[in-house]
Amino acid sequence: MTQLSVLDARRDASGGYKVDVGRGERIGRVSSEWFSRPADERYLSLSELAHSVRDRADRSRTRMVESALIHVEANRSDPERLALILPGTDTPIAPTHWSFGQLASLVGAPAAYLRQLPAPLAAINLQYGLTSNRAEQIKTLEADNGRVELRAVTGPDYGRIYDYELVEAVQRIAGNGTGDTRWKVPGVLDWSTGIYNPRVDITKDTTTLYASDRDVFLFLVDDLNPIEAGRLPDGSPDLYFRGFYCWNSEVGAKTLGMASFYLRAVCQNRNLWGVEDFEEITIRHSKYAANRFAHEAAPALANFANSSALPFVNGIKAARERIVARTDEDRTDFLRRRG
Repeated sequence: MTQLSVLDARRDASGGYKVDVGRGERIGRVSSEWFSRPADERYLSLSELAHSVRDRADRSRTRMVESALIHVEANRSDPERLALILPGTDTPIAPTHWSFGQLASLVGAPAAYLRQLPAPLAAINLQYGLTSNRAEQIKTLEADNGRVELRAVTGPDYGRIYDYELVEAVQRIAGNGTGDTRWKVPGVLDWSTGIYNPRVDITKDTTTLYASDRDVFLFLVDDLNPIEAGRLPDGSPDLYFRGFYCWNSEVGAKTLGMASFYLRAVCQNRNLWGVEDFEEITIRHSKYAANRFAHEAAPALANFANSSALPFVNGIKAARERIVARTDEDRTDFLRRRG
């Protein structure tokens, strides 16, 4: 029977270990997030991130309104800003950049063009669209943060999964995400030596825990427990560790999703190197999205986090041992391409 090896050997003085990033795939999704996130969207722990997204959810409310009854006006105190008066309240509500785009889409108007107009003229155009189009029931997400903001405008059947629900599901398996469990913010590959160092200080520059006013994105790894899946040509172990990332938008900017995989390293720019066995699930925010998250996505994440790596190891070894060509040279080329 194949034995699973979780290694604590062949590490350098820093606790790092040699990896071969020439095998497997490179995936740049996390790097794209890392590159685009400003400092105020970067968090140093899951508890800090969870507090932020839970707090905004606690300050939010949803309701159904008829689109034709929304009144648009130029803000009295700031003529460059629009304000909305929704049915049932006299309190002006300020649309965010995102919800303004959703409103414009609802009435079939180009948001980029409306944003270039003076607020009074943009208000006239948006008001015309809301009152002249067929009246529709819409679902709003409003938040009180000193002033009331309209965070989202969606259809009545939009199945909202709050960002904090995803973050708290991750916390149940990853704790604080800083090393108090197996799962943590990743380390960094040293390209000059090929050594992957899992022990790196979590800073605004190295963190992989992100949240904006419209989404969350989290990437964590189990890189203190590398797994051997076969040997490299020089006889050294081919080391992997587990990783996953997940994302959500409670305001309708994107689906909820998660990806799980095995990988060999993460570099300073947060590219994933030597990725194998990549699997992804996405859930649209449809009417039953919350139920699917509770019964499919969250359990799938927990199962991956707690599952044995033995099937993955056996699959890698079987692929390398499979005879797929008539000559040794062809077989060597095949195995090199497949990793």
